Amino acid sequence: MKKWNFYTSKEIKPQGWLKRQLEIQAEGLSGNLHKIWPDIRDSAWIGGKCEGWERVPYWLDGFIPLAYLLENDEVIETVKKYINVIISTQQNDGWICPCENDKRAKYDTWAVQLICKTLKVYYDCSGDERIPEVIYKVLKNYYDLLKSGEIKLFGWGKFRWFESFISINFLYEKYQEEWIKDLAKIIKQQGFDYNSVTESWKKPSHNWLRKTHIVNIAMMLKSEAVSHELLGEKYTDNAEKLREILDKYNGTAFEGFTGDEVLSGIDPTRGTECCAVVEQMYSYEEIFAHTGENKWAERLEVLGFNALPATLSEDMWTHQYVQQVNQIACQKTMIMAPWSTNGPYAHTFGLEPNFGCCTANFNQGWPKFALSAFMHKDNTIINSVMLPSVLSDNGVKIRLETNYPFENKMHYYIDANRDFNFVIRIPSFAKTFKVNGEDTAVKDLEFAITQGKTEIELEFTATPFLKKRPNDLYALQMGSLLFSVPIAYEKKMREYTKNGVERKFPYCDYQFIPKTPWNYGYADDEFSIKFNGIGDIPFSQDNPPITIKANMQQINWGFKFPYRSVARKTPKSRTPISDVQKIKLCPYGCAKLRMTEMPKIGIDR
Repeated sequence: MKKWNFYTSKEIKPQGWLKRQLEIQAEGLSGNLHKIWPDIRDSAWIGGKCEGWERVPYWLDGFIPLAYLLENDEVIETVKKYINVIISTQQNDGWICPCENDKRAKYDTWAVQLICKTLKVYYDCSGDERIPEVIYKVLKNYYDLLKSGEIKLFGWGKFRWFESFISINFLYEKYQEEWIKDLAKIIKQQGFDYNSVTESWKKPSHNWLRKTHIVNIAMMLKSEAVSHELLGEKYTDNAEKLREILDKYNGTAFEGFTGDEVLSGIDPTRGTECCAVVEQMYSYEEIFAHTGENKWAERLEVLGFNALPATLSEDMWTHQYVQQVNQIACQKTMIMAPWSTNGPYAHTFGLEPNFGCCTANFNQGWPKFALSAFMHKDNTIINSVMLPSVLSDNGVKIRLETNYPFENKMHYYIDANRDFNFVIRIPSFAKTFKVNGEDTAVKDLEFAITQGKTEIELEFTATPFLKKRPNDLYALQMGSLLFSVPIAYEKKMREYTKNGVERKFPYCDYQFIPKTPWNYGYADDEFSIKFNGIGDIPFSQDNPPITIKANMQQINWGFKFPYRSVARKTPKSRTPISDVQKIKLCPYGCAKLRMTEMPKIGIDR
């Protein structure tokens, strides 16, 4: 396996549309959560009375790289304020979580695993030399407590045991002490084995169970990749086997899985939790780094360019708890929620539209994606995801100018005072390559870069096609972008206070009420593509960077009984009820209301 190493925010800086996306995040909920949300503002982690478990570590896990990627001094100061308070409360034996000593045995140590992961992120970004010792003391205490039997893994900690390995691997690399390996073995032994429950993934359930919980599963996919080396185990690509089962029985057009909150089957109107999207992305980032297998990077970008922006409002002040592939309205369901275990507001946009975990956790999506643009090993640098960025690495500067994934043109400006190998990961869908204007045909591009200035211009094509989906439905895809029929909508705003948490503009709740038709099928497979340029909001429904026109006809689709704002799983009838119309489809991530999986009408199915 070709293991790649991540760069840090000191070495990678976002450019172009990616930088703008991160700026929107910093100007929105991520950059203001500590001012408005009690579970961050008044958390027990910093001496307050509110939640003292996962929400501050979740938020910091994304807020930290966001601050340093943007080099935003005000946001960096907020990061340091939280980190300084957290490490100042560390006890002499190493314990760091806000929990009284006599209650440790009943404290779910998922928070221990998460805060160590977050502290490593902070160390990578800041270089703060206090942090390795802080993590050392936390994990040595964790080891002592687990080894002695004073505590054991249960609850979320048991089902997320593999998250520990982000910090355990870091610690072993730094200190090479045998107890760290022993800790790794204890954690795996006490952790849950998902291979033993895959049969339960094959049929949707309305029972809330951790073994079918979508976020646990999204995190779990990286478990073998991050743990096998320290455990001395052979790598078997177990994630691929599990992903195939998940995709067959719970797959979505954007290559995630349904889960609202537990696995929910093959149905484009079921939800996918926001936390699951960012955690699946993070799993794929780690799997690619540990294995060097291109399939994981390609799946990562499909998630990042589609599911991530789709579940966030354009100004990133609000988010959904669950998104639907076929999402014709985001309105409270008046009878019972159409989900497995979520409430009737779960797919509306708001501060905290269901549980608050996603309010804290969505923050990691864009920053960690940005940090996956380039990776390195020995004297080789790889452009793993073609995101507009500047890399500075020990005498090498690489600037990538691109509008990818909206356009398939890349321009690399390289200024090097040393020789190195440069690899560009080429997506499997790419066709008709040109490098510096010359036709070429290669799987990955590899260049021996010598000292001085080098420019590389890369261009390839991607063909739109109708991807077969279950239930004789199809999704239009071109490259890594899915395309949907966008549905115009009216926003219905609601400001209120509940349980001491205020929702007011711009972080209040919104329902989206459809204003235009959505009941379409494809009349043929002829498509015309137009690049429109990227505006101030990269994933805008009103001004999408790229559109595809398709010939479509309306059909009698119908609503899922007994709802009036949820489409049927499949159309009631596939017989056209309109003439052929030219419909402009936009990227899935741009369309907040959308139809994505639709039937073919009058063409071979």
